[in-house]
Amino acid sequence: MVGVLTLIGAVWFSRQGISAKPTPGPIETSLSRAARHYLIPSAARARVSPSPGTDETLREGLEHWADHCASCHGNDGSGQTAIGQGLYPKAPDMRLAATQSLTDGELFYIIEEGVKITGMPAWGTGTPEGEAASWHLVQFIRRLPTLTEDELARMEELNPRGRAEWQAFEEERQFLSGTLDVPAATPTAPGHQH
Repeated sequence: MVGVLTLIGAVWFSRQGISAKPTPGPIETSLSRAARHYLIPSAARARVSPSPGTDETLREGLEHWADHCASCHGNDGSGQTAIGQGLYPKAPDMRLAATQSLTDGELFYIIEEGVKITGMPAWGTGTPEGEAASWHLVQFIRRLPTLTEDELARMEELNPRGRAEWQAFEEERQFLSGTLDVPAATPTAPGHQH
C-alpha cells in the first residue's frame, strides 16, 4: 500500500513540475494543514502569550508587521502582494478562519520556526527580545480582521522603501508641511525665452 501511494505521489508530483504559479488543490491544502497541525509539538500548540495584549504590544506588533511581514502578507493580512502571490503555496489571507483558528502557540511556533517548503522563514532569534516580538506579532495577527484605516495608513509609513522612494516621500512631506525649500523661479525679461 505504501509503495502504491508513493508511486501515485511521485507521478502526481512529476506532472506538477516546479512552477510556483498554480494554487494548491483542496487535497494538498487539507493534507498540508493536517501535517502542520500534527508536526507542531503539542506543548508548543498549548503555549499562551506571557504578556497581555495592551495598546503598547499591539503598536509594537503593528510596527514589526509593517517592517517585516507586509511585503509578503500585505499590511491588511490579505496576502495580496507581488511576493505573497508568487509563493507556493500563496501567502494566506490571515484574516480568515484558517489562520485565526490557530492557537496562539501555533502562530508563535510558525513565526519562530518557519514552515519548510513554503516561503515562510524562521524569524526566531533565540533571545527573550525576539520571543517578545513574536508574541506581539501573534497579538497583532488577531487584530488583522478589524484593522482601521488609521492603522493601515500608519503601516504604509513604516513599510520598507528604497532610497529614491524615501527621498520622494520626504520631499512630499516637506512640501505639504511648507518646509521644503523650493528655488524661486528666475524672472525672464520680456521677449527672452529659455
